[in-house]
Amino acid sequence: MRDLLYLCHRIPYPPDKGDKIRAYHMIEHLRARFRVHLGCFIDDPADAVHIPALRARVASLGCIRLDPWHARLRALLRCRPGAPLVTGYFNDDRLAAWVRKTVQDHDITQVIAYSAAMAPYAEIAGIPSRILDMVDIDSEKFAAYGRTSAWPKRIVWAREGRTLLAFERAAVPRFDRTLFVSQAERDRFSTLAPESTSRTMAIGNGVDLAYFAPSAGFARPFPSGRPVILFTGAMDYRPNIEAVLWFATTVMPQLQAQNPLFVIVGSNPAPAVRALERAGAVQVTGRVPDTRPYLAHADLVVAPLLLGRGVQNKVLEAMAMARPVLASPAAFTGIIAEAGRDLLVAEAAADWARLSATVLAGCHPTMGEAARTAVLRHHSWAQTLAPLDALLGLAPEPLHHAEQVSA
Repeated sequence: MRDLLYLCHRIPYPPDKGDKIRAYHMIEHLRARFRVHLGCFIDDPADAVHIPALRARVASLGCIRLDPWHARLRALLRCRPGAPLVTGYFNDDRLAAWVRKTVQDHDITQVIAYSAAMAPYAEIAGIPSRILDMVDIDSEKFAAYGRTSAWPKRIVWAREGRTLLAFERAAVPRFDRTLFVSQAERDRFSTLAPESTSRTMAIGNGVDLAYFAPSAGFARPFPSGRPVILFTGAMDYRPNIEAVLWFATTVMPQLQAQNPLFVIVGSNPAPAVRALERAGAVQVTGRVPDTRPYLAHADLVVAPLLLGRGVQNKVLEAMAMARPVLASPAAFTGIIAEAGRDLLVAEAAADWARLSATVLAGCHPTMGEAARTAVLRHHSWAQTLAPLDALLGLAPEPLHHAEQVSA
């Protein structure tokens, strides 16, 4: 086996939120054929209990504790003209030292940096074969924040969008290949940075089809007698917060005839999300040990993201659990499925209300099964990560039976 260095900005375990999910499954895919040396940050003390399990999965682990408050202060103090705050936030001498020592102690020939913020560490390693998994265009997210925020945050986010885009553009030529999570994201970056086109490609997200399976027989976590509309996601993340606020205040009032319960499942609910809770209409759970019982018994899973980047794992997981899904165009991006058959897509509030009502009325009895079939065909991790093998000079591996389902 060859040695490979993998660098990511957040501990990729447990795989319970967007960036962790992709990094975790990429590492799982790689460690079957590489000795993976993992360098990452841990910014949530609750994740510390998972370090031993992660260490058992890799050849070596450098897990650097990062205090978000101190990291923000450091980013502000180190801020320089033209430099994005995110690079200062993740600029840490301890991880740099670990990278240098790891490369010195092992015959590492390849490195993958997950997110643009990890690009400088890949360069420190001095390894000639480099891949940057930018995943999403983070600069676009901050630019959108700048357009929708009030002063003075508007100024800060707009600056971050401009400076981070310049940083992303400068990073791409220093890597053999830069990856994006969808073709739409890759094409958008090519528009923003046309000089990058020949050095970028899309490698999509998958879903753990064995874990997210509809036949596990989970107990119902909801009160009986009412239809349930479900949203899952980290509830301290701005796009998720805006999504549930919009759905609860704009769509739910139009569904009074169906009397649904809107359940919001996800860690660290923001105060505005908690404020939605009111008797009989909205339930906010906070972090749960397992989202699958909630998915298994939801009548409808919604993803009303107004601002979304890349591929939404929450949509793939719900589809894998054979649930009817109603998504915004932003949440549908990058998912290989047929709208109207495998899931529903809506943009205007009136369409959201109308389509939600049709699902709750039982008008789409085969949609869950069609959703599961779609992800079986197109979104297993072995399928989505197969192009990475070619980039790393590996021969393709045969797909397992569940991954060979054809149309």
